[in-house]
Amino acid sequence: MNINTDINVLGSILDLNIISAFLNTGADNATGNVSSNNNLSNTKIKTTKSLKRYENAIKNTLVFFKDNEIKELFETVYAKEGLSDDCLLILFLNASFNNHLLDYFNQNIFFPAFFSGRIAIKKDEIIACINDLKNTEEAVMKWSESTSDIMASKYLALLKKFHLLEGGRNKSIKHKYIDDKQFVLFIYWLLKTDNKPNILENKWLPYCLLDKDTFMKRVLQKKFMKYLNVVYTGNTMKLEPLISYKDVYNELTQS
Repeated sequence: MNINTDINVLGSILDLNIISAFLNTGADNATGNVSSNNNLSNTKIKTTKSLKRYENAIKNTLVFFKDNEIKELFETVYAKEGLSDDCLLILFLNASFNNHLLDYFNQNIFFPAFFSGRIAIKKDEIIACINDLKNTEEAVMKWSESTSDIMASKYLALLKKFHLLEGGRNKSIKHKYIDDKQFVLFIYWLLKTDNKPNILENKWLPYCLLDKDTFMKRVLQKKFMKYLNVVYTGNTMKLEPLISYKDVYNELTQS
């Protein structure tokens, strides 16, 4: 597992407008360089060194897109809606895809709590997860108790920024049900994550916040047939997009 501390940086952001500022450049230059002093006057960060830390975390975790069609889809959503729930969903998906530790926490802490109907996640659960990682991950072995405590707090803070948790010091899980537009956006993203022919075996499926049976029933609804070609036989489901990635957002907003 490739582990970094981007979660600490992104979870520390006080004003989401800094994300918006970097996305203005990052969306157009996800694989390029952003000037270190770019947007400095538009944020609450006062030093170039601090800005660089935020810039690297945002560029490497949030707005680095390994697929150009997903990048274009995100740019369209962001240009039309700014940091809306639709945009935050894609950012959460992309950040989790790019950041191994974020995905590990999601798969081992957030999703089990979410799907079991729990109200909240305790910081101690995340610290325990980190302690387990110390047995196998060299990058984590050197973390102090203080570092683990901060990482746990910042993970919860980051989930709140993605609108997956709510509340102040004691954050609770938002048991949200993604709407039809977000569902289609999720599937189009999902289809780019790996090449498995059976979408039901895709490890990223929990990110739709639906259990597997509910996902299958929903994707088979007639209203989604204009966006997807579905082949379903028993325990196997194959999906193919029917609309190009550059046009699907316009279709979703016109229907």
